[in-house]
Amino acid sequence: MQIEVNTDHNVHGGEGLATYVKTDLEDSLSRFSGWLTRVEVHLSDNGGTKPEDKKCVIEARPGNKQPVAVTHHAETVDAAYAGAAHKVKSVLDSLHSRTHDHKGAESIRHMPAPGTPDQVGVLEDEAQGTTSG
Repeated sequence: MQIEVNTDHNVHGGEGLATYVKTDLEDSLSRFSGWLTRVEVHLSDNGGTKPEDKKCVIEARPGNKQPVAVTHHAETVDAAYAGAAHKVKSVLDSLHSRTHDHKGAESIRHMPAPGTPDQVGVLEDEAQGTTSG
């Protein structure tokens, strides 16, 4: 999983901020590391008079899926990042669960195909000589 942090010229923090964001995202999204290919973080400060002028946009790119983007506005850059990180983890958790789990079990999409055409539609118990039902 590649993590890229971008800031505009109004956001101060430099390498220390980028290192913190990368480390925090690696920890919080480690569950999805084999599934995500890239995560981009964009931190900006509009410099206006509104109290919530700091913005964080996080775009995550899961393999074989459309990219997911979340945005969070806050009074500080840290709060904007924390809110966006929480949102992206929640969205990815939901998307990953829908893709890989179904009612607490593994999805049929990830089951191996039957070895022979005779086994199509046959339950495991029936294939072993016992019938269930």
